[in-house]
Amino acid sequence: MKTDERIRTLHPAGKQGVNIERSKYDLVRRALLRVIPRSSAGVPFVELRELVRPHLEAGGFPPDSSISWYVTAVKQDLEARGEIAQVAGVRPQRLRRTRKGDQ
Repeated sequence: MKTDERIRTLHPAGKQGVNIERSKYDLVRRALLRVIPRSSAGVPFVELRELVRPHLEAGGFPPDSSISWYVTAVKQDLEARGEIAQVAGVRPQRLRRTRKGDQ
């Protein structure tokens, strides 16, 4: 995976996002949108790291990178953009794709 341009992510609470390489962002985003279901039950946040790991490894994600950090940063960005949402009233946190995330 080559180093390329960087992007600033968004944060769902309006806080400052993080600055990450676009290639890593794109890879993690695609993986998250593959594993987060459209169903109202969603998927537990705590399972995301292990669910996306095979997709990231197949895509050439550097093995020394913190998958948890990237999953959290990109998950927050996708929430802020309305592509995924937390399932309301459920703890621990579960996530589902929105219609915007299907586009």
